[in-house]
Amino acid sequence: MHIHWNIPTLLTWLRIVLIPVFVGIFYLPPDVIPAHWVNFTATLIFAVAAFTDWLDGWLARRLNLTSSFGAFLDPVADKLMVAAALIVLVELGRASAVVALIIIGREIAISALREWMASLGAGGSVAVAMIGKFKTGFQMAAILFLLYHDPLLGINSLWLGTLLIYLAVVLTLVSMVYYIKAARDHLRGR
Repeated sequence: MHIHWNIPTLLTWLRIVLIPVFVGIFYLPPDVIPAHWVNFTATLIFAVAAFTDWLDGWLARRLNLTSSFGAFLDPVADKLMVAAALIVLVELGRASAVVALIIIGREIAISALREWMASLGAGGSVAVAMIGKFKTGFQMAAILFLLYHDPLLGINSLWLGTLLIYLAVVLTLVSMVYYIKAARDHLRGR
């Protein structure tokens, strides 16, 4: 397999490299960096990662730089960053373990389903749907608010992040059912 080193792939690698930096921020001694700055820095790192997720896909399509390696690495980077953020949020007491298990479990299950369907030549039957995009949007916004944690322009970030993460969990479950049903319907039609 030949790895194409291009801007979209480098942006994806950047997300992976940012994961230990993101997690490490929370382990700095409090006298080195105050809690507010830890929250702000972690939120900024996660926001950069979320933006590069959008940007690498846009650049790959726009500049015709798509590759099978990039198509493999991009969702891996996304899932690793989200899982790291959720685990940190659980450890900090800002999200429940059940929420993290549902979101991370769904990601593993749907990734496995996509791989299985692709091996059957039916990968398109479980391609990303609009419900998955909505789930991702709510999930990313929720994580940003929960990471920031401090009041933001008079808004209680923890309250808003918690509301959004529960909406993301509902969309996570709905999208999982959608993808499983799409795969089942495709297999029945064979």
